[in-house]
Amino acid sequence: MAAHPQDPGAPDAPYLAFWQEKHVCTLTTLRPDGTPHVVPVGVTYDPQARLARVITSKSSAKVRHVLAAGPDGARVAVCQMEGRRWATLEGRATVRTEPEQIADAERRYADRYGRTPRPNPERVVIEIALTRAMGRG
Repeated sequence: MAAHPQDPGAPDAPYLAFWQEKHVCTLTTLRPDGTPHVVPVGVTYDPQARLARVITSKSSAKVRHVLAAGPDGARVAVCQMEGRRWATLEGRATVRTEPEQIADAERRYADRYGRTPRPNPERVVIEIALTRAMGRG
């Protein structure tokens, strides 16, 4: 079964349903030397806004990688899988520090994962402006 491209702003129903299930995901950023840095994360997907969001600490390597890319952000990918099903979202990531953006991302995380994230005064949001979606389900 081949991977099917999706419009990240208008995915088909099965693709969107898969992104609403509770799954650990991965975030791939690039280190300054160009090698991939892949870490497990929780991701929320907002197709109407064409955004994916990852909450994290501002001191994390993933945040450093995104910031090092400059003001236009970093090319990144988030992916999830379960058995033969998988879905990837690609785009340009920036770091958001505004309290209202962090609160919104925490709420979205709680909705998807069924638990409120632990308090973290160092929390920021990696916000990914989506350009591509693909997957197999």
